[in-house]
Amino acid sequence: MERIDANGFVRGKYVIMTGATSGIGLAAAKELAFRGANLGIVARNEAKAKEAAARIKAAAGSSATVDIFMADMASQQSIRKAAADILERWPQIHILVNNAGAMFIERRLTADDIEMTWAVNHLAPFLLTNLLLDRLKECGRGRIITTASHGHRMAGKGIRFDDLGAEKLYRFPGNVLGGANLRYGETKLANIMFTNELGRKLEGTGLTAACFDPGLVSTNFNQDNGRLARMTMAVMKWFSRSPEKGAETLVWLADEEKITVSDGSYFKDRQSVKPSGHALDQDAAGRLWEISEKQLR
Repeated sequence: MERIDANGFVRGKYVIMTGATSGIGLAAAKELAFRGANLGIVARNEAKAKEAAARIKAAAGSSATVDIFMADMASQQSIRKAAADILERWPQIHILVNNAGAMFIERRLTADDIEMTWAVNHLAPFLLTNLLLDRLKECGRGRIITTASHGHRMAGKGIRFDDLGAEKLYRFPGNVLGGANLRYGETKLANIMFTNELGRKLEGTGLTAACFDPGLVSTNFNQDNGRLARMTMAVMKWFSRSPEKGAETLVWLADEEKITVSDGSYFKDRQSVKPSGHALDQDAAGRLWEISEKQLR
């Protein structure tokens, strides 16, 4: 990963990051720690979290701060517990990175009775952001960064508000992975719409919201969904970029001093780009926000 663009915004800042135990999250965490950020990584698996923390310190120096907070992003109770732990341990939070994500081939429900892909990819960052929002505002100038995807364009009909539980969508007979791909696309669209609405709500606070497309990245994503999913991902790896390359825009959004972000901009390869028309629908974004609040337990 290039380091010529290190501008020092993250130096000495406290960064909370989900999905930092592998892939672009781990690559970004190592680079941000190298640039002087203090990190708090939110993870579901303690052993993987400890291994990731060790790798981050090996890359940044043994004196680097890497805290571990345990949370299952499919459980709202678990997220609330982790947020309370973060708020208790750290009086200042400067940057929140919502990077954790997943895709489930078969329709599954969480303990909160929410479809799993929606719960992990959309409601988890929505909830965690809102739980930490007041503390982020207190720092005077901070950032909320969410990992979206070009895959949001798969949601060609926008958010299907009449099928939020994806009961109909998972019966879709289309491509190789069927409705699961469309559901994933919906959640990535929700990431952008959430960021846009958040950006509007944050005007005048000093906080900015942005999301980004890391591109097609060679990671362990989608490895737990059966043989067909693993085969598909194996083929895609031939056309994928490295986790370090995929993490560059995340690191840039966190560390660049002069980024202009209005209404929650969407970025790719360190440039602001235009997402799909559905992603820019302000009325739908407002509706999504209201519905998301009602889905919280």
